[in-house]
Parts: sequence; C-alpha cells; structure tokens
Amino acid sequence: MEVYPVIKRVLDFVLSLIAILILSPVFLILAVVIKIDSKGPIFFKQKRIGKNKTHFYILKFRTMRTDTPKDMPTHMLQNPEVFITKVGKFLRKTSLDELPQVLNILKGEMSIIGPRPALWNQYDLIKKRDKYGANDIFPGLTGWAQINGRDELPIDVKAKFDGEYVERMSLVFDMKVFLKTVFSVIKSEGVKEGEQKTTSK
Repeated sequence: MEVYPVIKRVLDFVLSLIAILILSPVFLILAVVIKIDSKGPIFFKQKRIGKNKTHFYILKFRTMRTDTPKDMPTHMLQNPEVFITKVGKFLRKTSLDELPQVLNILKGEMSIIGPRPALWNQYDLIKKRDKYGANDIFPGLTGWAQINGRDELPIDVKAKFDGEYVERMSLVFDMKVFLKTVFSVIKSEGVKEGEQKTTSK
C-alpha cells in the first residue's frame, strides 16, 4: 500500500504528459469551437477539494454560459439546459469537457483514477468521505463511484464507493476502473444534468 502510491504518481505524470502531446490538436480544435459558439473563456476553473482536503482549481472546457450560478453542481440546477451551450452539450455528453484535467494530473493535483474531486462547499460529501479515508488520496479524473452511478448516486452511497476504492487501490483495480470508464462514456451512463422532474406530454 505504501509502494503503489509512488508508482501511481509516476504513471500519472508519464501518461498525462503523453496525453497532452497526443491530444494537443484536439485541444486546439475544441478551443476554437468553444470561442466561436459563445462568449467567455475557453477553460472553466472551479475550486475543488484535493488530497488531504487542500484546495485546488480544477480545469474543464467551458460548457456553460458565463452567467451560470457558481459553485453549484450542475445536476442541482433547476434548469441546467438553459445555461449549457450548444457545443457544451456535446462536450458533456462525450466527457470531452474533462480533458483539460490532464493538466491537473501533470501538476500533481489529481490522479487518473480516484474519487471525483468534491466542490469546496459540498460539506456533506466531504464529511462522508472522511469516514472512509477518501479525502486522504488524490482525487481522480474518473473513479469507482463514477462507473457505478455517477451523478445518480446518493451522497452516502457515493462516499462508500470512494471508500471501497481506497481499500482496493492497486494497478489492476485502476486498470479495471479505467476500462469500465471508457465503456460508460461510450454509453453516456449516469449523466444527470438537472433535478429530476416527473413530466408528461
């Protein structure tokens, strides 16, 4: 358990560096499309909880209008579709908006696999994660909870999955989570863009 975190960090650095080099043309194309589609910056920065509950700013491609309420999870917004841009809708569905986080990984603020970083004001999730030691490791680009429900999970269930990841963390388990993430992204599983309402046509 003491050796793997070191190996994990080395792998994170090497793989994120390779990803940046390979994906730089994609980054450039997406940056141009985002600027053409709507006013505002290319990147979106938001304060999140890092390892040992330190704060850092997560990077994403901007998918929402600049007048969107800040520091609120998208799935908690009443009408998120009002704020999501045309290009943003595609980026979120394909999870391409998360790609800039390879820079967070390269800087040593995140890992490829780990609990998704909570917003600084998600006190309920942070408190629940404390019980499982999930705040003591680097947050991830994707994680065990992400492939087991993502936004659809209640806070306590999400925290339990994060705790299970802490217990099972290994190279083999990380590879399993990564491969399952690829399939989840392809199928767009667990994406929740707003408070669920019962509607009828």
